[in-house]
Amino acid sequence: MTVRLARLFCLLCLMNLPLTSALLAEDKPAEDTATAEVDLAKLVRPRVPGTFNLQTRSRTETESGEVKVVKEDQPWEVAETAIIVCDMWDDVYCQMAAQRVDMMAPRMNEVLTAARAHGALIIHAPSGCMDFYKGSFNRDRAIKAPFSKTPFELKGWCYLDPESEAEMPVVTEISPCDDPVTPPMVRVYTRQHEDIKIIGYDAISDNGQEVYNLLQQEGIKNVVMMGVHTNMCVLGRPFGIRQLTRLGFNVALARDLTDAMYDPRQPPYVSHVRGTELVIEHIEQYWCPSIEGKDLMTVIPGSNDPQPETNQATVSITE
Repeated sequence: MTVRLARLFCLLCLMNLPLTSALLAEDKPAEDTATAEVDLAKLVRPRVPGTFNLQTRSRTETESGEVKVVKEDQPWEVAETAIIVCDMWDDVYCQMAAQRVDMMAPRMNEVLTAARAHGALIIHAPSGCMDFYKGSFNRDRAIKAPFSKTPFELKGWCYLDPESEAEMPVVTEISPCDDPVTPPMVRVYTRQHEDIKIIGYDAISDNGQEVYNLLQQEGIKNVVMMGVHTNMCVLGRPFGIRQLTRLGFNVALARDLTDAMYDPRQPPYVSHVRGTELVIEHIEQYWCPSIEGKDLMTVIPGSNDPQPETNQATVSITE
């Protein structure tokens, strides 16, 4: 409450008078009339200097059939980099999975905060929750981004492609949930996890075309995927790894900021941790390299210093 409202509340309590709805409304934020005057279709992040040094890990099969781990340093320009947060919902029907999301969310927010401060674009994609964010600035950022034609028709879901990858290393046909008693697979989420903040130039979308529009508008060449679940939504969503890779983006998976749906009572009968690692290794071999979240928290020293010439996007602010 504001100081004035708090004083009024105390006074009315002493006088035994009701606190009216008009007074309560004073505690709500005022309508942001300035936002309505900004053309969201033209509102993009400032393009600032800075270079992430991603320490990537990928896997390649040699002629002898051996799978070799390849580690490289890859410089990614911050201004050309986006991070997509996939399906980090506020709850999941599988409570073991939900608890792992609870543990992951604060660390993910820490990484996103640092990457955002360096100038990266953050796209929040809690699928099926767009109504919750209807009318918000960050949701409108995605809706009103100028349309960009894709090189091919986007798929609503990208299933496993036997021509491009082997079978998934973990089995989920019986149940992907590792709860002792498998609960019904019903929707229990309403929004993105509250520990992951949506702010600034962030955008919200679960639509493949909207995400593509944003990436084109913002001059994005590189995309980091994080979130859940690696063997399902992170790969298959219309904004997921399979689709983005086919669209020609440089894609990386944040391997320490993801989780798989896997029950150790199913093949290959390993721990949940090892099951998630196997899925990550599958992605590293067939789709894209992985990185750690810390790679997005710092830039190469000196790369973000003032440049002789810059091409900054500007926004006129009406008083």
